[in-house]
Amino acid sequence: MSRAEGARLFREAWIAGVRRHFPGEPKPGYVAPWEETPEWERAAAGAVYEQVRQFLAVSEGHAARLTREQKGRFVATCWIAQMYRHFDDPKPGYVADWSELPQWQRETDADIFEAIERSPH
Repeated sequence: MSRAEGARLFREAWIAGVRRHFPGEPKPGYVAPWEETPEWERAAAGAVYEQVRQFLAVSEGHAARLTREQKGRFVATCWIAQMYRHFDDPKPGYVADWSELPQWQRETDADIFEAIERSPH
């Protein structure tokens, strides 16, 4: 799967996770389709997809043994690095530590890891 396809997979998994886990009605930007996703967010999604894919490869399949929390933490940490890459002064919510993230976002990040894990290489 190309990085662009991986970025789309990431976004689709994000939207599905938000719809599944977000309490109430999510902000429109949370579930905006790919065509309305800002370029920086597309690039960040592609980079995090690649990081998860590489992590899975170097673990030779053993990353499957991680807990959902560990998988979600990995996605969240990779995302934070991308936010610092794309913004000099990112919004606090973009770089919040795992312990500060709402439960719906933690679950969504774990869903993203597992979607990438299930995807064809």
